[in-house]
Amino acid sequence: MVATSTLKSKGSDCVSELVDRRYDEASIEKELDYWDHCLTEPQRTADAIEDRTCHQLAKMFESCLSRAKKTTLHCSTVLVPEKLTRRIAREVLRLASCEPCGLRGCVLYVHLELDKGCKQLERIAYDATVVPTFELTLVFKQDGTAWPSLRDFLFMGSCFAPTFRHALKLSPGFRLVKKKLYSSSAGTVVEEC
Repeated sequence: MVATSTLKSKGSDCVSELVDRRYDEASIEKELDYWDHCLTEPQRTADAIEDRTCHQLAKMFESCLSRAKKTTLHCSTVLVPEKLTRRIAREVLRLASCEPCGLRGCVLYVHLELDKGCKQLERIAYDATVVPTFELTLVFKQDGTAWPSLRDFLFMGSCFAPTFRHALKLSPGFRLVKKKLYSSSAGTVVEEC
């Protein structure tokens, strides 16, 4: 719906004018109520949108780990510390906030730091219709203090390949590396969390 100067209020004249233009009356009322709410409480609306975006990002990270556990990580379970993906999502939003296209201009490379180096899990373009303005490299860290379970030792060499693990435990720490693509003078920002 496009706001114009002819629509001053959500009175019956305004709604009937839009209904005459073949708009659904219930949709019009709902849309006008939403924008009335946004105008009265702009900060609360911005916070709700940011919270929803943060939640969507956290779900994207969880889905990435879920897809990678059998194909790339060769394990049956990935143990993720509570609220880790949410913390990462907040940091990603913070780093994207000063970019020209915001999060929409982000290409995110997800890696896992293992004993033998880093393994790339996935490449995520938040909005594929926007030309990327910056790259973020997220590096999950493996929890080095975790002991392998007895079940892992029993499974090794039997019906699974020797590289198969039953569970992979992630550390609560992570690393984010930001690289701007549109500016040659801008350096790389490394955030260790």
